[in-house]
Amino acid sequence: MDVNTKLLSNQGKLLKDVGRYKRLVKKLNYLTVIRLNITFAISILSQFLSASRTTHLEAIMRILSYLKKAPEIGLLYSDQEHIRVADFSDAE
Repeated sequence: MDVNTKLLSNQGKLLKDVGRYKRLVKKLNYLTVIRLNITFAISILSQFLSASRTTHLEAIMRILSYLKKAPEIGLLYSDQEHIRVADFSDAE
């Protein structure tokens, strides 16, 4: 997420499918345990669960794009309609 981007609760259009945004934030929130570099961005985007807007979804997509470019810790793959985030860890 760009550090100069300011996400506001009244910026952009309201999302029609809020469920998709909530699912993505929920899944990315689990990744913050092992991907500490996305923790701040996800904590900011979690504040907009009740009034999600297009700018917030664009920020989520930027985070997903970042994770897709650096898949050394987890797996991120997508098909035409779904984005799946899968991760794994070794206890040793």
